[in-house]
Amino acid sequence: MKIKRELITYLISGVLTTGVNYLLYAGFLAMQIPYIAANSVAWSGAVLTAYILNLRVVFHSEKHVAGELASFAALRFITLIVESVLLWLLISQLDTAAFPAKLAVSVITVIGNYVLCKFGIFKKEVVNHG
Repeated sequence: MKIKRELITYLISGVLTTGVNYLLYAGFLAMQIPYIAANSVAWSGAVLTAYILNLRVVFHSEKHVAGELASFAALRFITLIVESVLLWLLISQLDTAAFPAKLAVSVITVIGNYVLCKFGIFKKEVVNHG
């Protein structure tokens, strides 16, 4: 039951985080900011949103916030690199429009972010009672 609740809250927070990401990305594209720069700034806003939601709502972490945030951002940086490469491939090489490309790439990054958070950043400490 706890895993199901965690997954549901992760999905809801993911929708909110993705909304922040897409709104920022679309806004920067509308201002004629190049797609890689727009994606990088949107990523920053999404990472802060995701961290707060994951910390408080999804994983209920009680670790030291500064260290955990640094780890969270570092692991999420991996997905920024993957996302940027995939956006470049779709937009610059395959001539896909910038926003549909972002939607397609998000499927991969959402799955990757969950795995990184669940088994990396917010991994529960194993208590040895032996």
